[in-house]
Amino acid sequence: MKYSKIFITFLSKISILPVFMILCIHSISAQYKMKGNIIDDTIKSKILVASKIGLNTSRNVKIYLPPGYSSSKKNYPVVYYLHSLFVNPNHVISDHKTPEVIDKNISENRSKEFIFVVADFTSPTIGSLFENSSTSGYWLDFIIKELVPFIDQKYRTISDKNSRAVIGHFMGGRGALKVAMAYPQIFGIVYALHPVATGSGYLPRVSLGVDWDKVLLAKSYKDVGNDIRTKIFTSVCQAFLPNPDRPPLYCDFLFEKDENEVLKLHPKNVRKEQKGFHLDERLDEYADNLRSLKAIAFDWARFDQVQEHVISNRRFSKKLMDLGVDHEGIEFVGDPWNKYWGNDGRIATMVIPFLNKHLRF
Repeated sequence: MKYSKIFITFLSKISILPVFMILCIHSISAQYKMKGNIIDDTIKSKILVASKIGLNTSRNVKIYLPPGYSSSKKNYPVVYYLHSLFVNPNHVISDHKTPEVIDKNISENRSKEFIFVVADFTSPTIGSLFENSSTSGYWLDFIIKELVPFIDQKYRTISDKNSRAVIGHFMGGRGALKVAMAYPQIFGIVYALHPVATGSGYLPRVSLGVDWDKVLLAKSYKDVGNDIRTKIFTSVCQAFLPNPDRPPLYCDFLFEKDENEVLKLHPKNVRKEQKGFHLDERLDEYADNLRSLKAIAFDWARFDQVQEHVISNRRFSKKLMDLGVDHEGIEFVGDPWNKYWGNDGRIATMVIPFLNKHLRF
């Protein structure tokens, strides 16, 4: 009797083994199938020809096509990612492994399928500030008039504002908000990851620590040197104070020399730059556009070393509330560089759920 029970137990274990193996194989197969495809494409831009900084008009675009794309005839919503300064699409796709994060969420049924687009916003300077400038390029026009139509024409997209989202990090976060503010007929959903230049914070322009003497003496952008703030605010001037009649940098500056060659703050240039660069300066103008968006969210890291970014985002959220603009504004513990990436990062835990809640699939 004892041996019979052992034999029966043995047989039962053997009988469930094939079932277990089939389930394992099915699981592995399902995981294998739940992998999107990365396409490297190129746009030959006609719009970016008009710049003074030598932009490459052949722009690489990396497109993530979801797992079901090749085997279906469905159309998909599209999420556009605007990368920040000093980086390129490879950082988003390869270094941060964003497609793998999307794949994991799709395979575990936490996300529906969408197309993910990362275009190249690099430049010979620090990268795009996501504005139209006769000096540093018509980047907003590039996005709206070339990039979006290119994707809609070549790939199976749902060509509707509520099936089109724009997201971005840091300066790309500023870009995402600006694009959504200015073009609500194109993008209905926006999520900005620690956006900068939402306001001026508390640091005046005289306290930036920029070497304006060096900038004014520069014969080329390389002569500006390697100081980060000096490079950034030289590019800010090229974007928001363009002057085609002032080579070699083709812009005016926040500090200028007077008739005695004394370097002084130029208040008119400062205000012109701030009105263009800081998003809060344009909220009254764009309030109706913002209210027409389906969903707005942005977050910011409490421990950014540049506390002006933290203060500006808090104030930006308050101003949106005062204008009756519904939005999510979230401050979290961390810095701008350590909480966004990976399977437990904010893109996985906050952005993807936000997109799934609001995108029209």
